Amino acid sequence: MPAYPRPEPSPEPHRPQPTALDRRRLLRGTALLGAAALSGGAGALAVGAGPATAAPAGFPTYAYLGQALNFDGLRYNPTRELIFPCVRGVYDRISGGLGRYYLYYAPHDEPGGICLAYGNSLAGQFTEYAGNPIVGRTWSPHYSVKHVSSPHVLWNTATRQFYLYFHGDNDTTRLAISSDGVRFTYHGVVLSTAMVPNLTESSYARVFEHSIPALGSRYVMVYMGYHTVRPGFRKIFWGWSADGRSWRFDPQPLVSPSGDGLSDLSGAHLLHRNGTTYVVYHGGSGRMYLTEVGNNFDREVHLGVFHSPLSGAPDNGRAAAPAFGTDRGVQYMFYEAGQRGSSRIAVARAR
Repeated sequence: MPAYPRPEPSPEPHRPQPTALDRRRLLRGTALLGAAALSGGAGALAVGAGPATAAPAGFPTYAYLGQALNFDGLRYNPTRELIFPCVRGVYDRISGGLGRYYLYYAPHDEPGGICLAYGNSLAGQFTEYAGNPIVGRTWSPHYSVKHVSSPHVLWNTATRQFYLYFHGDNDTTRLAISSDGVRFTYHGVVLSTAMVPNLTESSYARVFEHSIPALGSRYVMVYMGYHTVRPGFRKIFWGWSADGRSWRFDPQPLVSPSGDGLSDLSGAHLLHRNGTTYVVYHGGSGRMYLTEVGNNFDREVHLGVFHSPLSGAPDNGRAAAPAFGTDRGVQYMFYEAGQRGSSRIAVARAR
């Protein structure tokens, strides 16, 4: 099995061996390992240079290539900050697509707006879709909010449709569904703070095909919740679903920031390797971290720094919200580069 999900909208299904699900019985351990140090310059997708060390659990390190979009040439860029990339291969899912790959992203600050770009290589720059935003902050008669952001698109193999999860406002995660990945129909709210106790925010959700037999689930969601129970503030939570539309949620955090010596976590992504399951996410330090959660999401073993940002542009000390894909055997990581309020979408390649 490859180390990362393929860039196609549905990763290769993961089939864990069934075990009893009781994460309360397990100790939460930490094993802080060394950080990956990368360096590179801004601009078009040119290979960066600099030393790198092995990432935890045998994952590769990633070297900065460049920005995925011509930031200054974007037609829709109302706040001049872009976040939360999600890249999906569509070439074997639909006919007549705009390109082999679709890249979803958004501004975060008001008014936000879910945006689309397309390209034929994960290593090349993407072209902005002329109709952006494809989802706005008002969708009559369904909602009218200050902003919508953090798009994550899943290819639902059962329905052969694109499922777009996005937040707006910060206490609500919504779902829209499409047959072509461009034009979406609103489905409804799938997560809100009213559904999980002790949360005042619930956003930045990503959804993956992942079976947990004891729960009868086919999909899992990882998301950020602002937790009123201390220690820590923003933590990684999770839920499970049989169809990607109706969800149940664990009221306890899946990953807490204290295990990394932090107070805030966000932007989680699922990874499979070594016969087990991991979550990679970013912390308030600006770095990305890795925690093993196990195939049944019943563990919390902190493994330390997964990726360190560049000190210079475009990261400026912060790399966040990673998304992964493989193009012609080469592994890539798309991520949110830069401090909040001035972030851009960057691409790194596995060494």
